[in-house]
Parts: sequence; structure tokens; C-alpha cells
Amino acid sequence: MVRIRPTVREDHAPILDILKRTDYFTEAEVEIADELLNSYFDKSLDSGYWTYTAVTDNVAGYVCYGPTPLTDGTYDIYWIAVDPEQQGKKIGTELLSFAEHDIMNHKGRLITVYTSSQEKYLSTRSFYLKRDYHEGCRIKDYYRPGDDLVVYVKQISED
Repeated sequence: MVRIRPTVREDHAPILDILKRTDYFTEAEVEIADELLNSYFDKSLDSGYWTYTAVTDNVAGYVCYGPTPLTDGTYDIYWIAVDPEQQGKKIGTELLSFAEHDIMNHKGRLITVYTSSQEKYLSTRSFYLKRDYHEGCRIKDYYRPGDDLVVYVKQISED
């Protein structure tokens, strides 16, 4: 059984380890995740990065999301990562569902997720499409030549 709770400092190293072992994130991206976790630990929700951990017997994954600055009710999901040994057990789905419900409870109306067009992200893009997200836009060669930015969007409220 998976339990989702606010991330605590003891989760920091296991989360970074998960990010490194998934083979989806570059070293620079893991460093950014580290910075966001530190910001969350220093300022909690005031950091703008709301971070929750999925726990089974140990840290199984995490989600980081928050309100998009200068918008009314738009939220970004920055990270969802699941331990490679725990993938396929619906933990990512539970983390996403948790985030969506929390965003709705904070009067969110629109969720955005940024990802890459690289082939290795095909399962990530499929994950969002299967959960009622749609491709909102694509910016060609955004990350580097041949690597587009793909933005997935989900409307969760008409307000």
C-alpha cells in the first residue's frame, strides 16, 4: 500500500537517488531537483514548490508542483518520479491524482506539465495522455536541436 505524505528532510537523499536511477534526468536536472527540495525544506509551501513523497516500505517516489507565478489558478507539475524498482505499480498515477486533488482544493483550474520530445520520454508522454492531458503546445528544438519542448495541459475547473 502506498502512503503519500509531505516530503521530509530524510527523503532528500532517497529522492535524488531515484532521480539518478530512472535514467530520465541529466545531472543538471538532478541538481535543479536538489535545489527545489532545499527551497521546499527552507520555506515549505511558501517556496512555491509543493513536494510530497510516496512511501511503501521506503521512499517509492515523489511529486513536486506549485502555483505558476503571475497566473490565476494555473499550476505546474514540475516533477513526478518513481523508483525504477517500483514502476508499474500505479505509484505515479497515485502521485498525479494526489497533486490534481490538492490543486483543485487550492482553487486551481489548469495544470501544465513540461516534458521532452526525446524517444526515451515516450512513456512519460503516454502517461499524461492516458490521464486526460492533451498536448497544449510544442516548441521545436527548445532544449537542443531535435529535442522539442512538449507542454501537456489539463483543465480541472471552468472557474
